[in-house]
Amino acid sequence: MKLNFYKYEGAGNDFILLDNREQHFNPDQQPQMIKKLCDRHFGIGADGLMALQLKPGYHFEMLYYNANGSAGTMCGNGGRCITAFAKRLGIIQNETNFMAVDGPHYAKISENGDWVSLKMIDVDDIKMDGNAFVLNTGSPHYVVQRSQLRDLDVFRAGREIRYNEVYSSEGINVNFVEDMGDHYYVRTYERGVEDETFACGTGATAVAMAMARLKNKTGQTTITLRVTGGQLSVSFDYDGKKFTNVFLEGPASFVFEGSIDV
Repeated sequence: MKLNFYKYEGAGNDFILLDNREQHFNPDQQPQMIKKLCDRHFGIGADGLMALQLKPGYHFEMLYYNANGSAGTMCGNGGRCITAFAKRLGIIQNETNFMAVDGPHYAKISENGDWVSLKMIDVDDIKMDGNAFVLNTGSPHYVVQRSQLRDLDVFRAGREIRYNEVYSSEGINVNFVEDMGDHYYVRTYERGVEDETFACGTGATAVAMAMARLKNKTGQTTITLRVTGGQLSVSFDYDGKKFTNVFLEGPASFVFEGSIDV
């Protein structure tokens, strides 16, 4: 069987996308296949795979799978990339309402189709684990500040937290952040990929919220974040208790399309 696919990336966070509107492919029954497709040595190579499917009342539904083949939680950069993909397929023009695992999402896309702003879920539950922030922005995140972040072994440091006795059963994404003055520098270890990724959208959102809470930055705010693969921005309203009108914004670029025997 030949599987047609598209490759997209958002600030270096890369994905395999499938047009599954006719549901020829059942990803829930293919974890090993997904793992192989995402493998950078034996497959196409990606941080995750997404299937675009029909959903009554919405332009489409986004199904996301981790690089290890498991069903994923919300992926912010994935949501931005699948929006660009939907525009390429002619499903939408410049705006969309789609369904994801954490509920409905609105997104808007630039005329040239490579810059996407995605509305994220509201957040009002932020816990502390020592000096780290723990919150869910569609996926669970751990946010901790580090100096000299460029020199950090993110794989080792992130893995220690992700697999410690508190988080090992469910897993957590681990974000290290350094305040650079006019922006935050972020590096993320992602569960499901089990390695550092070039960017993480829900992670960038979590970092922006954690830093706003740390500095008691209320009102309407836009925060710029530099990640390994480029730049993202997160805007929101914060009243000191709850984050609303949350938007993750950044690039979403088509890389190539092809077919592979599966």
